[in-house]
Amino acid sequence: MLGGAGILLGVAAVPAQAAEVSYSTECIPPAISGLPPVQGTTKVEITAPAEAKVGDEVTITWKFVQAASKNPDVLDLDANTVKPTGTLKAGGAQTADIAMEGPRENPAIPKNSAMKLSDMTGRLKLTTAGDVTLTPDAYNINVSKPISTDTKCTPKESVNSSATIKVTSGGGSGGTPTPTPTQTPSPSPTAPSPSGSATPSPSGSGTDGGSGGQTDFTGKEVSVPYACKTPIGDKNATSAVQINAKKDGGSFALTVRFKASVMDSPADIPADSVKPSMEVVLGGADKGTVHVEGPTNSAPIKSGDPIEIPDLKGTYKPGATGSSTLSPGVLTVMALGTTTTCTPTRSEVSLTLDTSEQASGASGGGSTSSGSGSAGTSGGLAETGSDSHSALQALGLVAGTVVLLGGAVFTFMPGRRRTR
Repeated sequence: MLGGAGILLGVAAVPAQAAEVSYSTECIPPAISGLPPVQGTTKVEITAPAEAKVGDEVTITWKFVQAASKNPDVLDLDANTVKPTGTLKAGGAQTADIAMEGPRENPAIPKNSAMKLSDMTGRLKLTTAGDVTLTPDAYNINVSKPISTDTKCTPKESVNSSATIKVTSGGGSGGTPTPTPTQTPSPSPTAPSPSGSATPSPSGSGTDGGSGGQTDFTGKEVSVPYACKTPIGDKNATSAVQINAKKDGGSFALTVRFKASVMDSPADIPADSVKPSMEVVLGGADKGTVHVEGPTNSAPIKSGDPIEIPDLKGTYKPGATGSSTLSPGVLTVMALGTTTTCTPTRSEVSLTLDTSEQASGASGGGSTSSGSGSAGTSGGLAETGSDSHSALQALGLVAGTVVLLGGAVFTFMPGRRRTR
């Protein structure tokens, strides 16, 4: 690891120079964060040999004196989870894009404290005599845990060169050397922006239970407006939901399905990290709630792969005799230690059943059971935001966790977070 001094490879060491430059920076948080571009100031120190010869390969160091922001008051970042990469522009006698990269080495970074980024290094083979200038350009910040997210930062003004290498002729053949291309940093994969959700199509109306020997009852698809409390603030959501039931003795096995189209995952999501549940609200003859839940995601979800929300399942034991209604209620999604809670702003009945009172039934209380559920192929996501083009999708919030992580790096000014 270079300690901040440039190294001239293959030749005797020469004096190094270190110069600091600052510039206005615009950083784009991960798409899943729902945060707009924000502004900050980057201060870096570039260290390189003061002199070198044509044919030499030099190592250059980029030190972050000041990152463009603090880590906001959203998430503590673990040690050794943050990795910077970037581009240093060579100009003057020789032009090149120099790939810069730092190790994933950082102390634990608490919420609302300065970002600590490792020094980046890169190499340049000198091909032409004259003054070669070195100027910082764009850089990327990757956070690896709990999921991988990227924040991309670019200069918003002309940046002054930070260092100059005086390159002298190496006494070679005297011909014009052929420039050796330098490696250009590969762009970090970006999270796909969620596309606007299609308007769900109705799937029929609720069917009364208890008529003849009928055992399967299909609810109508209802559009439920939610007010969601997420780890990064309040968000509005609208989701198409359907409640179905299967009669089992005097009780009913419930299945809640989200019918909106799925979205692509904007980031890698580990296995067993996301678990949704809901309290189905009873009305009409019966009162109370029924707890339904789905399984955690059994496999990792790669960035760009579709996210499918599993069916939520539970058992409804009626507490009253008569016509009872079932409506989507409070939706809770837990992931990676965070919780997002979405409360309907109005009630929408999806299913009506003829019920007979059962011992220890629901009336006035909760009729709960642990519905293990199975991963459904018909799962969908609720759309959030005021317009579909910029919307995340409610369960795509992944309990607010992926959003939380997206907002955890370079959200700059927490007070400027966008709410929808």
